[in-house]
Amino acid sequence: MRSLASICVVIFALIVVWYLSAFVLNTPWAMDKAKRAGIEISSKELILDTWSQEKPKLPAPHQVGLEIWKTTVEKKITSKRSLIFHSWITLSSTLVGFLIGTSLGILLAIGIVHNNAMNMSIMPWAIASQTIPILAIAPMIIVVLNSIGVQGLLPKAIISSYLCFFPVVVGMVKGLRSPDKIDKDLMHTYNATNFQKFWKLRLPTSMPFLFASLKVGISASLVGAIVGELPTGAVRGLGARLLAGSYYGQTIQIWSALIMAAMLAAVLVGILALLQRFTLNRMGMT
Repeated sequence: MRSLASICVVIFALIVVWYLSAFVLNTPWAMDKAKRAGIEISSKELILDTWSQEKPKLPAPHQVGLEIWKTTVEKKITSKRSLIFHSWITLSSTLVGFLIGTSLGILLAIGIVHNNAMNMSIMPWAIASQTIPILAIAPMIIVVLNSIGVQGLLPKAIISSYLCFFPVVVGMVKGLRSPDKIDKDLMHTYNATNFQKFWKLRLPTSMPFLFASLKVGISASLVGAIVGELPTGAVRGLGARLLAGSYYGQTIQIWSALIMAAMLAAVLVGILALLQRFTLNRMGMT
């Protein structure tokens, strides 16, 4: 109950700050309109104007909420103006990229933990790969894959997996190395094979670390999928909505797509949190 109250207080504070910021940023345009029209504008009229402009610098929360309502509830899911339609396009790339990145990350982590050569060679490259800005590498991936005839969902999924695999690698390596020395000595006393040590000790112990990294990875996958839609001039997906909004100065559309992406990320992380609780409960770890 306390946590719910705390969340409500934080949300309320954010909305208040949002409204105040919208007033401050949109006031110059409202004052300029009134000056050119040669009329005096009262404080109440000024506030209402800053919160109802067609193309504001910063839309008010109710404007974004109304736009989300219009583009979800009042539009057919199959409509290209529906945020649900665009969210599904982005979600498809996100999930495929998350699956690729997670699988690659877990396999690399297992190799790094059990093979010192991989630890010395691959781990530094995995770290170095994250120093390359995704905005720089995304167009290169798109162009290269297009040149060999690979288009559509896969290029975006690869960009998504690029951001996803690193937190999974780091978290899984930490988890697989987390068993206490006494537990490893006990497995050695039982004359357990490397596979038995992995299956009976290292893997179960790594589960909390894995789920923590998966939560980061799924969010990173969503970011990668959106970024992957930007250099392609895509007409579908949340990235396409952001791109179209920036072309035509539709800040309300931009913010509605951003909020939709945030809600989508929250849902995905929430699903992983439920899966984590269920898994750890079944394993007797909570």
